Amino acid sequence: MDVSITPIAERIARVLAAQRISANAEGEAESAAAAVDSAWPNYLDDARAVLRTLREPDEAMAAVGDVAIWERMILAAIDEARPKTIVL
Repeated sequence: MDVSITPIAERIARVLAAQRISANAEGEAESAAAAVDSAWPNYLDDARAVLRTLREPDEAMAAVGDVAIWERMILAAIDEARPKTIVL
């Protein structure tokens, strides 16, 4: 199995940004790579919402996998996606 080096929240945010920007995803821009590169951080809140929705697998998912492992994986992704706080 391949493992991505890009955090899942960033990957989701990039997909959401591209969906709104790229003509290939019914957005308006013909070449959207640079725009997506600069816009994806604006979609991190939406990406975190998607991850929170995925905490519980549906019946089809649960029937073919380990629900506890799925939950731990999604919770790890949510934890990694939390905004970093700086204490002064």
